[in-house]
Amino acid sequence: YDAGKDGFIDLMELKLMMEKLGAPQTHLGLKNMIKEVDEDLDSKLSFREFLLFFRKAAAGELQEDSGLHALARLSEIDVSTEGVKGAKNFFEAKVQAIHDASRFEEEIKAEQEEKKKQAEELKQRKAAFKELQSTFKQ
Repeated sequence: YDAGKDGFIDLMELKLMMEKLGAPQTHLGLKNMIKEVDEDLDSKLSFREFLLFFRKAAAGELQEDSGLHALARLSEIDVSTEGVKGAKNFFEAKVQAIHDASRFEEEIKAEQEEKKKQAEELKQRKAAFKELQSTFKQ
């Protein structure tokens, strides 16, 4: 669905994807879908952010009326129509996605910890600068 081949799904690409999957959304609904998992606030979805919605769906954190909930429902499988082999392939793909998602979660947590560490270091540098500055004002 990444028509621009830039590694991201933007608003229009998400719109087309949802239409092709049979769950069209309003413009505001699409924006809310992106906003719900857009960690870097760039108004488009990276692969990792796209996988976050699966984690939220598995944890039951999606609102019933959200587009992401509709997308999660579309990723379920009906064994009676797909057959056992289709279900097997689906669940194997789900297991792989969960494995990938947990790896991405670890990366996200590490990035968040790094950001916290950098913010704390910045706070300490500012405090040290203010202390040094106060000695020159006297």
